[in-house]
Amino acid sequence: MTSSLAMPESTLGVGIVGSAPSAGGPPRHIPALRALPDYEIRALSAHSAESARAAGEMFGVEAVFSDHEQLVTQPDIDLVAVTVKVPHHRQLVCAALAAGKAVYCEWPLGRDLDDAREMAALAAGQGVRTVVGLQARQAPAIEFVQELLSDGYVGEVLSTTMVGLSVPGDVVGQPNAYMLDKASGANVLTIAVGHSLDTLNHVLGEFADLSAVSDLRRPLITIEETGSRS
Repeated sequence: MTSSLAMPESTLGVGIVGSAPSAGGPPRHIPALRALPDYEIRALSAHSAESARAAGEMFGVEAVFSDHEQLVTQPDIDLVAVTVKVPHHRQLVCAALAAGKAVYCEWPLGRDLDDAREMAALAAGQGVRTVVGLQARQAPAIEFVQELLSDGYVGEVLSTTMVGLSVPGDVVGQPNAYMLDKASGANVLTIAVGHSLDTLNHVLGEFADLSAVSDLRRPLITIEETGSRS
């Protein structure tokens, strides 16, 4: 690992929680962080020592931990990125905030509103910077659309329609089976719709009033590996 003494004073040390090579998050975040000159990935943690070692070898990071508490208390870590499943967000985010670290947490922030409020209150009390990963706002295409609207290119927007498509079929893989449990806070409504609505609000502005109707179209889903239905 490159010595922090050789890096500019403005460089922020990043620790990523949830770094197993098979996980969906870290491979996306690591290339982006390494492309930014003001950030250095200094530590990784995973759910087991074996996974942590494998992640360190794959991503070239020497400081690896199987305990997130060890990562968040490292003195050279300024920012903790939480890239695990939603049910674990509150525990990990709160640990990082309690250690006085800035936090980037993937969306959804928490399983429910109580989770989110607890984390927001702790962040405010600690006075640290936080970010929730609603990254579509930074997409060049989205920024371009927002610029066109702001410049009056299409005139006054009177109405809009957003159409989305969920995961097709009635089968999910075992790694995503936890999303079938409403208590996990991770499903099509909270993830896909949440990301989409944030993009819509970013471009057109926040809702003044809101009414909604929802319906469960697939009450049972098959787990691909086991054939069981949940």
